[in-house]
Amino acid sequence: MNKAELIDQVAEAAGLTKKQAGDAVDAVIGGIKNAVAAGDKVSLTGFGIFEKSERAARTGRNPQTGEPVQIKATSVPKFRAGAEFKKHVSGK
Repeated sequence: MNKAELIDQVAEAAGLTKKQAGDAVDAVIGGIKNAVAAGDKVSLTGFGIFEKSERAARTGRNPQTGEPVQIKATSVPKFRAGAEFKKHVSGK
């Protein structure tokens, strides 16, 4: 499912126009992205948790030459599925 298909599904389920559903989907995704970028944890009960994770600086290797390469520290988003979501996906 891509974003357009998700918008179609939200519009049908909520009785909204595609424009309204698109705005709602964009608002939810934007809110999650902004909160996680600010370091907040976003917990959607029954779905999962979005949070910011820090990766330390480390040494890697260039796969072509084998030379050591310094990789900078960075922040990455992390998602942990909730128990209800896991149960739904597994068919239980």
